[in-house]
Amino acid sequence: MRTHSMREAYVIPAPDMAPRLPSFERMDVVDLKTDARDADTGHVDAAERREILNRYRDHSRRFEAAAARRSSTRRGAVIPFTPPASREVGQDPTAREIEVLQLVSDGLVNREIGERLFLSEETVKSHVRHLLAKLQARSRAHAVAVGFRRGLIA
Repeated sequence: MRTHSMREAYVIPAPDMAPRLPSFERMDVVDLKTDARDADTGHVDAAERREILNRYRDHSRRFEAAAARRSSTRRGAVIPFTPPASREVGQDPTAREIEVLQLVSDGLVNREIGERLFLSEETVKSHVRHLLAKLQARSRAHAVAVGFRRGLIA
């Protein structure tokens, strides 16, 4: 028995150890990766290859038939996606959040905004998080762009 490395080898118990728990001292090492000439196709005769190919074709036919049945039984219409209204009750930013948005548009970071407005950095983070949700923005830059479009900031 030959081994190449631990990466290519798999440890299995010796046949005489099979009925009870394996002992690590008495294990044989079996090589899982063999030479190219010992590849799986070398050990599969023509009849086995035909059987595998037939199973594959049978599976493909059954899959296509199931897909056709499924698509033909669907009678419902597709419901179009409508995004939530952006200006629902409670969705407008507060005056303080607009102040924060204006300072974000000026390029200030949370710490600097907090110093200007006499707020903690955590409070500024909270205002920014609420702004992102209310404006349905993905980032601070997107929130600034939405604020400009809506006329919230100049």
